[in-house]
Amino acid sequence: MTSLSVLFIGGSGVISSACAARATAAGLDLTILNRGVTAQRPIPDGADLIQGDIRVPDDARAALGDRAFDVVVDFVAFTPEHVRTDIDLFAGRTRQYVFISSASAYQTPPARLPVVESTPLRNPHWRYSRDKIACEDLLVAAYRDTGFPATIVRPSHTYDRTLVPLVGEWTALDRMRRGHEVVVPGDGTSLWTLTHHDDFAKGFVGLLGHPQAVGDSFHITSDEVLTWNQIYEALAAAAGVEPRLVHVASETIAAALPALGPGLLGDKSHSMIFDNSKVKALVPDYVATIPFATGAREIVDWDDAHPQRHAVDETLNTAFDDLVAATVR
Repeated sequence: MTSLSVLFIGGSGVISSACAARATAAGLDLTILNRGVTAQRPIPDGADLIQGDIRVPDDARAALGDRAFDVVVDFVAFTPEHVRTDIDLFAGRTRQYVFISSASAYQTPPARLPVVESTPLRNPHWRYSRDKIACEDLLVAAYRDTGFPATIVRPSHTYDRTLVPLVGEWTALDRMRRGHEVVVPGDGTSLWTLTHHDDFAKGFVGLLGHPQAVGDSFHITSDEVLTWNQIYEALAAAAGVEPRLVHVASETIAAALPALGPGLLGDKSHSMIFDNSKVKALVPDYVATIPFATGAREIVDWDDAHPQRHAVDETLNTAFDDLVAATVR
């Protein structure tokens, strides 16, 4: 039996690296098109690496030649222009094109929970999310008009050991480990969903080559729901410290740190719970099994082993100090 031939555009990111490992373990014939890979997330054994830049269409065409694939997945398409390039490049060369969108494209704030795939798409706060929505619109039109075999997948907050899912990321974890106060958005009781990248990959790889996934959209998340307080506390427990949590309104954080504002107001400020029934209907064995308590230990262990691979942002540190001082005075 011929193995499913799959092309990943990008393959060394948080999400794509786990999906690549899962795909090769499942026996898929995986090719990765990438400008280069990092030692942090090398491509798995058994995958074929083609070096090329998808953002330079002529370079990508030359790198791929006349090859066709059963499935093409673009992990690094963020704008409609990127998707138009993919449609031009892969029309007639694949039976399924998978676009990685984002759960932040869903209605913000959501009118109803849990979020399902038919929840409206609207995010007035974050350009990243609006661009993903525009990409989806383009693919839906292409499927309806020409039959371009698009599948849309919306990850939510997906992490691996190298990503700290806190406001301020490594700087926030460093503050916690040094016994300093850490800033928590809102009152810390809103509900959030974190998904380990290995869990995401289970559901994702199950959709590849699935004919019923073509022309449709899916999110893939954990079923574990935590408050933001619990997320900070899990990381503190993994680090062996007592967290000193200071709750600050998301709008106040956004005003003090404009670079964090869109992602905070457009994604993390509201409770987000997901119904995964749709992906489970096509991938019946999909279940997320890695709780964040386990993921938090992986993050802390990686922090201990690789301190040189991340840096504390002193500007951010100063801003956190100011927010704490203004809140607890």
